Amino acid sequence: MKPNEFANRLNEVQELMAMEKYKEALVLLENLKELDMTSDFDYNLTHKLYQLDSNSRSLYNQQIILERLNSINKEKTMISVTEFNEMLKLRDNLLLEEPILRRELEILILRGIISIEFKGNMLKL
Repeated sequence: MKPNEFANRLNEVQELMAMEKYKEALVLLENLKELDMTSDFDYNLTHKLYQLDSNSRSLYNQQIILERLNSINKEKTMISVTEFNEMLKLRDNLLLEEPILRRELEILILRGIISIEFKGNMLKL
């Protein structure tokens, strides 16, 4: 693949992300990462690839976390981070280490998307 084609594919990823189609973006990114391993693209293209990969993964995680929070918000007022993480594993097949889950929750709070509070290892919903 030529560098300009690779750059066009990266632009496609950005468009998918803008439409909040993170899973599709991640599939395309995986294909591009395989190409990157067998090619010698410019550093800027490779850097953009892995930056988009990281951002897409984080936004995909946040999307799932938000959906799960909205579904349990009616049932409970508090849940432990561990219990919530287990719920994400079982119901959403989202496998995150607890520090990553905490970070994603903090980002959602900072973005003003959710208004939960951490009380030690508990989440006040």
